[in-house]
Amino acid sequence: MPSGHGMSGEAPEAAAERNHGGAPLVPSGHSVSGVYESIADAIGNTPLVRLNRVTEGLAATVYVKLEYLNPLGSVKDRAALSMIEAAERSGELRPGGTVVEATSGNTGIALAAIAAARGYRSVVVVPDKSSAEKIALLRAYGAEVHISPGSRPSHHPEFVRNVARRLAAEIPGGWLAGQYDNPANPAAHRATTGPEIWVQTAGAVTHYVAGVGTGGTVSGAGAFLKAVSQDAVRVIGADPETSAYGGGDGRAWYVESVGHHLHPETEVDEWPSSYHRDVVDRIERVGDAEALRVLQRLAREEGMLLGGSSGTAIAAALRVARPLGPESVVVVIAPDSGRSYLSKYFDDDWLGRLGFPLFRAGSEPAVGAVLPIPLDGDARTVPSRATVAEARALLGDAPALPVLLQRNASGPAQIAEVLGSVSSVTLAHAPGPDPVTDHLSAPLPVVGTTDPVSKAAERISGYAGPVVVAHEGRGVTLVDAAEIATARKAADA
Repeated sequence: MPSGHGMSGEAPEAAAERNHGGAPLVPSGHSVSGVYESIADAIGNTPLVRLNRVTEGLAATVYVKLEYLNPLGSVKDRAALSMIEAAERSGELRPGGTVVEATSGNTGIALAAIAAARGYRSVVVVPDKSSAEKIALLRAYGAEVHISPGSRPSHHPEFVRNVARRLAAEIPGGWLAGQYDNPANPAAHRATTGPEIWVQTAGAVTHYVAGVGTGGTVSGAGAFLKAVSQDAVRVIGADPETSAYGGGDGRAWYVESVGHHLHPETEVDEWPSSYHRDVVDRIERVGDAEALRVLQRLAREEGMLLGGSSGTAIAAALRVARPLGPESVVVVIAPDSGRSYLSKYFDDDWLGRLGFPLFRAGSEPAVGAVLPIPLDGDARTVPSRATVAEARALLGDAPALPVLLQRNASGPAQIAEVLGSVSSVTLAHAPGPDPVTDHLSAPLPVVGTTDPVSKAAERISGYAGPVVVAHEGRGVTLVDAAEIATARKAADA
């Protein structure tokens, strides 16, 4: 269709002239491309956009499928519609019913919007690490939002999916969408996402990359592309570095809506049945810092403001493309927009506190440049299963230490897994056999290696004591607050 023309294909001026006097533009009984009867009908047929600058030096072609251009803002629009329609057909969801789901945000947003359009209530349970923007969107669509701790093991009653199950059972007419195990989730992508990619690339796609969360997107579209190409298309799952899907121990990470978190007290590690492991040829593990750097480059070099899981997936796609020749075509899913994460991945206050690369780095020296910080170190911590007596021994001459969620294997001290702190003062009169978690104080202040020194000093203004220094989301050492104050004075001199 020529640029600047209306839906009918003619120039706007001609269309306006033909419509003068109220005559209909389109005769009764005819349809016009791009006009839909409901918001649900507009889901799908998202564009593929080629990466140009971030792929400099690569021979292969890399296309991003911009799923945030779905009308409700993410790739989850497809699964949400598929699940609701399947439940309507089966009779599980009836008029006047309530849609209930546990979600990191995007599925709940799509479910809430479609529910609103079809006259259902919606109740959504989200983990406490979900962005403020996502929670606000859910409420804007009329959803009743329940926020549950994201750090609970899967058997705990406060685990997000358990809360959703309970609510669905308690609410009259409640229906649990259950995206993790609902076959309508991967079926949506086998029926729509995969065929779209095949048609858009005229069958030239050679590699398909998608993040693995519930597993529906990578499994459904991947299965279609393998079938239609007679197994020629390679399917790659993108996964956070510590996620259990790719072989990590499941410790926390910061990129939302992708990966499989595993609490160390989980009794049975159940993977979603929406994830078909036999479809995925390999997993690419991507750390938070790499994902966030890619996000920044995409915004500044490609004009694409994308969400965190897009950074994970596109970082993986760039790795996949690196050794390939010019005949290869890599297609990667960008699940959602960066507009839902402006308070996180594009906010220097959030980035700096955790020691991630700043979006708008200035000329002021950073904490990591003025203090002797071991970037590959591990801050001293007290494990969460310790007794008070053991914690006292670990404290030694330290005035206070962070208490970290204890795992069976050693690994980085993720700031997201700090439960609180203990000090020699708070433990002075506590019984030695007590669990240390019965005597927790607030977490110690955190500053990042990329924090400008003045910003770090502001974070701990009025505080005296040990401070955790974070680098790329990990606690790497402890410093005294006075050291940061001294560094600021030196920087100001």
